This record gives sequence, C-alpha cells and structure tokens, in this order.
Amino acid sequence: MKRQTALSCAAVLFAVTAVAHGAGEPTPAERAVGYRQSVFHVIAGNFGPMAGMVKGEIPFDAKAFALRAERVAFLSTLPLEGFIPDSRVGKTDAKQEIWDNMDDFKAKMESFQTEAGKLAEAAKTASAIDALKPQFGKVGQACKDCHDKYKED
Repeated sequence: MKRQTALSCAAVLFAVTAVAHGAGEPTPAERAVGYRQSVFHVIAGNFGPMAGMVKGEIPFDAKAFALRAERVAFLSTLPLEGFIPDSRVGKTDAKQEIWDNMDDFKAKMESFQTEAGKLAEAAKTASAIDALKPQFGKVGQACKDCHDKYKED
C-alpha cells in the first residue's frame, strides 16, 4: 500500500511537471527530465522532515520518521531510469558528466539506495533519534557525493 502511495505521488508530480512544460507532446528526453525531477522532489519532501527531526528543529516522531525513511528508500530506486541518453534538455541541474561517467553515476545512485535502505530498516525499530543520526548522515553523504559531482549549483 505504501509503495502505491509513493508511486501515486510520483505519477501526479510527473503529470504536473509535464503540463507545466507547456503545450504539445513532450519528447522522450523531456519526459525523462520531468520524471526524475518529480521523483527527486518527492524524495526531498520526505527527507526534509527527517532532517528537521535529526537537527532537533521539530519533535521526533518515530512512526513518521520510519514512514518517511521507507518512502525515501523506495523512491531512491526510481530516478536512474530518468537518466536516458540525451536527456540533458530544458531546465535541468544535471551535468553532462552524468552521461560521460554513467558507471560512476550509477554507483553513486546505488550507494544512495543502499544507505537509504539501511535507514529505513533502522527506523523500523528505533525509539530515539540518536540511534538514527549516524545512518541518516550516511544517506545525506550519499546524496552530497552525487550532487557535488553531477548536479549544477
């Protein structure tokens, strides 16, 4: 059920992104950009509240944290399919280096998936935020590693 919710969110955001790009049928590259941007947007929407809990900016809610961690773990498996050849079109922060170094990019995405999965597992049984901070940091570092090399500022 939770996967269906995550997929529904991604589909809605994809549809909204496609409509926002204007009239006419989008190209496969434009669809790929909209897809990956939508997924990353949903990831950020779930990662942000967890970061707030880790930083002590919002109260820790174990159930909410676990749900968001599960979503991020699932969503982390989706963006790569949006990086099809020649999909650095339109408004995108993706650097050309992604396609020039696809094996390294895939390895970084797989690291993100692995670390996000570990966070989701840890969050299932954690009753205190301190138990989750180290793994949350690893997920954040996996994001940063990819962003530093492959995302425009």
